[in-house]
Order: sequence, then C-alpha cells, then structure tokens
Amino acid sequence: MSDGIIDLTQYLNRSKVEKETERGAFALWGADGERSRFALPLWRIIYLAQGERGAVVWRDPEDGGEAHPFVVLDLGRDPARLDLEIDAIPIAEDGEPPVLHDLRADGLAIFLGSREGRVWHLVVDGGDQRHGGLSARSREDILFLAGECAGLLFLRDFADEVE
Repeated sequence: MSDGIIDLTQYLNRSKVEKETERGAFALWGADGERSRFALPLWRIIYLAQGERGAVVWRDPEDGGEAHPFVVLDLGRDPARLDLEIDAIPIAEDGEPPVLHDLRADGLAIFLGSREGRVWHLVVDGGDQRHGGLSARSREDILFLAGECAGLLFLRDFADEVE
C-alpha cells in the first residue's frame, strides 16, 4: 500500500493530449407517435447492412418518381439527413422492383410494397466500409425486419397517412 496522494492532474492532462473520439448520432425524423415503431427494425437493418442511415421512403410515378422520406433514422448526423439518392431506389425494367437490391458499399434498397399508386422502399446508405455482399444470415435477418416495416406500413395503415 502506498502512502502517496493520488494525483488527478495526470489523468486530466492525458485527456487534453488524447484525440477526442467522434461521437455517433441517433437522429430520428418522422417517427412521431406510433411511427416510432419503425425505429428498432430500422436500427437493426442499418447495423446488419453496416450502413449509416436508414429510411422508409415512397415514390409516386405521377410526381416524377421523386423519393419522399416517411421515417428516417440517421446514425451519422443530427439532425437526420432527408436528401435521398433516387439511384439507390431501383425500379426493374418490367415495372416490378427487386425485393432486395444490394448496392454493396453504397447501401441497399428493399421493396416493401405499393398502395394507391405509391411505391414504398426501405433504403440504407452510408455503408462505405462494406465492400462485399451481404452474408446469407444478414440477408435473411434484413428481409425479416423489412417485413416488419412493411407490416407496419400496410397492416397498421401508416401508408395511408401520406397526403
């Protein structure tokens, strides 16, 4: 046992020298009230896809196919970024979008369904650290969680809230 007095300055000085780590964000947009149910499946999908931002979006061919955010969870910035790359939301040539479109380092897009002329997708982006495709296990889990989001949209009639 030492008779010396604990010198806290060595710890205080060390914090000045050490580089501060970047803090993450957890910015949720559009998830008021019952829509907050999207937060957990979105967070899990972002994690599995090694992304930074996840969003449930809709497109209406009648307004030019512009992507409109419905719920956004951004783990990279606060406030959540609402700008969406339309190229990340593919439409197949025969008019039916793919169920899961893996863009690798650019993220992924999952077709959730359509109602009243609107086409719904779940999009994850900012996954620049993932260069390979999804593992079979991650793909299965992501599709299951996307099914939860689709159920919220269409069975709980959240898709009908869009004006």
